[in-house]
Amino acid sequence: MGKIDGLDLGTFGIYTFDFEHQSAGRMRESIQELEEQGWGAFWFPELLGREALTLAGYLLSCTERMPVVNGIAKIWSREARWTHAAARLLADAYPDRHVLGLGFGDARPGVRPLAAMNEYLDAMDASRTPNPEPKAPMRRILAAYGPKMLELARDRSAGAHCYHVNVSYTAPARRILGPDAFLGVEHPVLFETDPGKARAIAREHLRPYLNQKFNVAKFRRLGYSEEEIANGGSDRIVDDLVFWGDLDTIVTRLHGYVEAGADHVGIQVIGIEPGRSAMPYWRMLADALLPRTTG
Repeated sequence: MGKIDGLDLGTFGIYTFDFEHQSAGRMRESIQELEEQGWGAFWFPELLGREALTLAGYLLSCTERMPVVNGIAKIWSREARWTHAAARLLADAYPDRHVLGLGFGDARPGVRPLAAMNEYLDAMDASRTPNPEPKAPMRRILAAYGPKMLELARDRSAGAHCYHVNVSYTAPARRILGPDAFLGVEHPVLFETDPGKARAIAREHLRPYLNQKFNVAKFRRLGYSEEEIANGGSDRIVDDLVFWGDLDTIVTRLHGYVEAGADHVGIQVIGIEPGRSAMPYWRMLADALLPRTTG
């Protein structure tokens, strides 16, 4: 489980926005502890300011074993040849530890995501450089939701990474990708057992996504009606897209993805104030989810 072209990410990893709000020193301490906890991979998005490949390089330099995955690097943030060059350097400097996750990122008027991604991959693949060949393969995956993008991920990368989907999405995605391509999913979790409080926090987290045209289209494909998506989201969509409750409940629901055919689950702990750390919850999840070796 969890392999990308032979690189084993394990079954579970950490996905977080938290490092946007942390100093370099605190990021170093955090990711070193996550590595010691035994997480299979560390995922982070490109969103608020930190450049994706620079941050990936820094986090790799702070650790010794744990793979670091861009989830995602936006194709609009840099030209394809520079993305290719940066990923190639990371593959050489940190063999078998970096995965380049590429994605469309956000809506662009008049731009077709599938065509734009195809063009970007063409430019990457046409890049020529005098730099030495990396010591290990340069691995890439694509953010994908709809059937056409999943097919592109299958045909032109090692697989797909899916953000804010539900468990029922997994089996159809696996059928499109086939048995060999990687299928990774991100899923938010919230350690709150009071239904009213939990759903209020979850709705605040989901609010931007429930109001974006391309995400609304994704949710419709996942089987939710317009009424369930509107007005902050129904209880059903909120409970499907954010797993909340106690540790046992959250762990059980996360395993649902694996049982449905996902190779890897990137867990995003939400409900953390900017500048604070989810580390106490990451420790709890590590104890519950990760295999332990005996000395």
